[in-house]
Amino acid sequence: VQLQASGGGLVQPGGSLRLSCTASRFTLDNYAVGWFRQAPGKERQGVACISSSDGSTFYGDSVKGRFTISRDNAKNTVDLQMTNLKPEDAAVYYCATDQLTFCTVVRTMKYRGQGTLVTVSS
Repeated sequence: VQLQASGGGLVQPGGSLRLSCTASRFTLDNYAVGWFRQAPGKERQGVACISSSDGSTFYGDSVKGRFTISRDNAKNTVDLQMTNLKPEDAAVYYCATDQLTFCTVVRTMKYRGQGTLVTVSS
């Protein structure tokens, strides 16, 4: 199971970025997929998750109302739209899955790929 996160970069506070998670050899739409992040010296933090059973979405308290997780089945991706970014959002972002249809604890999901770095700075 291989996942790859992309779309990170440098953005000013208040700006937006869209991250994308792609998968090789399996269809993301069949499984719940989550995003977590890890900043230097800090623990992993679950950011968002989307189930495949009913499309339910879940967000960490710190990103509610600012981040949106969604699927693009045509592209076989799960995207994370991030708006109103804050310096504390800076981290390496990873997508992950347990290959289950429902969301579990994102930061401990079994399969995850290399992350993408998000830097929020003026």
